[in-house]
Amino acid sequence: MKADVREAVTSRRPPPMQPLGSGRYVFILVLVVLALGLLMGRIVDLHVIDRSFLQGQGDARTLRVEPISAHRGMITDRHGEPLAISTPVVSLWANPQELPPDNIQRLMLTRALGLDLDDFNARVERFSEREFMYLRRQMTPRAAQQVLDLDLPGVYSQNEYKRYYPAGEVTAQLLGVTNVDDQGQEGLELAYHSYLAGTPGQRRVLKDRKGRLVRDLHLLREAKPGGDLVLAIDQRLQYMAYRELKAAVAEHDADGGTLVMMDARTGEVLAMANQPSYNPNDRTGLDPRGLRNQAIVDVFEPGSVMKPLSMSAALESGEFEPDTVVDTSPGWMRLDNRFTIRDFRNYGDLTLAGILEKSSNIGMTRIALELGATTVVDKYQELGLGQALGTGFPGEASGSLPAPVYWSDSQRATLAYGYGLSVSALQLASAYTTIANGGRRLPPSLLKLSESPEGIPAIAPEVANDLLRMLEQVVQPGTGARRAMVPGYRVAGKTGTVRKTSSEGYQEDAYRSVFAGIAPVSDPRIVTVVMIDHPRGDEYYGGAVAAPVFSRVAGSALRLLDVPPDQHESALTAP
Repeated sequence: MKADVREAVTSRRPPPMQPLGSGRYVFILVLVVLALGLLMGRIVDLHVIDRSFLQGQGDARTLRVEPISAHRGMITDRHGEPLAISTPVVSLWANPQELPPDNIQRLMLTRALGLDLDDFNARVERFSEREFMYLRRQMTPRAAQQVLDLDLPGVYSQNEYKRYYPAGEVTAQLLGVTNVDDQGQEGLELAYHSYLAGTPGQRRVLKDRKGRLVRDLHLLREAKPGGDLVLAIDQRLQYMAYRELKAAVAEHDADGGTLVMMDARTGEVLAMANQPSYNPNDRTGLDPRGLRNQAIVDVFEPGSVMKPLSMSAALESGEFEPDTVVDTSPGWMRLDNRFTIRDFRNYGDLTLAGILEKSSNIGMTRIALELGATTVVDKYQELGLGQALGTGFPGEASGSLPAPVYWSDSQRATLAYGYGLSVSALQLASAYTTIANGGRRLPPSLLKLSESPEGIPAIAPEVANDLLRMLEQVVQPGTGARRAMVPGYRVAGKTGTVRKTSSEGYQEDAYRSVFAGIAPVSDPRIVTVVMIDHPRGDEYYGGAVAAPVFSRVAGSALRLLDVPPDQHESALTAP
């Protein structure tokens, strides 16, 4: 019985395991060794051979080099008053691939930005394949922070600068503007962009996989701010000149106007105003005409204001003296059998001073025909007309003078009294500055000078002094320029009234009213040119339209500059 039970138990035991074949064992062992070898080789490759490459790839996804905006230099007037400054702003941008698809969150974002949700979604769709798009540029830090406080994924910020112009439209055309990237586009902002812009810096930062700043590591290059630009203009005179010019343009319903005031001793431009103008801080709906700095880039036929300049050539020739008498009867003359020159009336015999006072075209014609064919034009060139003045202002006009070829009598005559050539207001002011400072031509400067320039002799000193006295007689009670008089100061100057031209020739009812003046005569400090473009109404003569502007501007300027009044009885009264 026991034997039977033992046999039954024995029969239920599993058969003993058979040993693996030697071939299968070796194959598995080889596979394990190869796998371990490949794994060790990959570890060595990653940590030794490709270490620098992989570390660079990792850093590229976490380390960033970010630019540091450079502060643009400030533009000031001659006394340090700011005319153009840069203020910190924030621009918001987004990674379209990270923006939340939820319209509720997007609605919160667009409301904070002042955008339309449908327009925003359409824009995100257009940029869906990119990783960058601007949300809004140049926001105030406070407004930008309100958007960032929403803590929406994919929304980021960058610090920038925005240009601000405290004087607004008063200095708009002279200063110019910058674009949204703070690059100069017009005026002095463009001319001196490389000097004002400075050099941006760089810094290395650590960011997470969502582009959020983790740590500021170190500075790679410091940002170098731009240089400050000090202009020659006096902001007090600029405001006053702009106010008076704007009022005159409105009063006479004119198309526009320009005014230039120069320092007679240095050639510095103390004021330069234009109409129309615009607000550089808000350029919505601006008039394109207001972008032009007419005083420098536009030219016009100057008319009778050129008579003192051409008369300087006559006085220097030795053939004429200030008291030389010229017969202007019968008040008209015909030249080249086709061209008739007329005075307002028959003035009879006039001295050279009388020719300027009466603004006699006949008198100037007789003088010009007595001189050499190129004498007057040569003098114009010596005074800087027909050539760039070298201010560096973008688009500076050089004006035009006739080519030195044979001229008819009528051409020589018209050049002498201001037709047949073109000048800018700044060129005209510069030429009158030569008379004011004893015959030295000073280059106009838009920047403040550290010392007075030597100048170039352009008119004999005695001739310049004679012209100054003759021009003083032009601005006296009873003359056509009497409205240019300034109470308490002796004033010299000349009016001009010029027909405007069109493609069909001179217009019958469109004029430019001009006045160029010097004050005070006893010790000239300022030279001012006023031009009003197409005044409408009964008054259009230079003595009625431009001369009163000169009187108000020059009077205020002399008082602001602390110029003592003249002790001359003719200066103590005004018309």
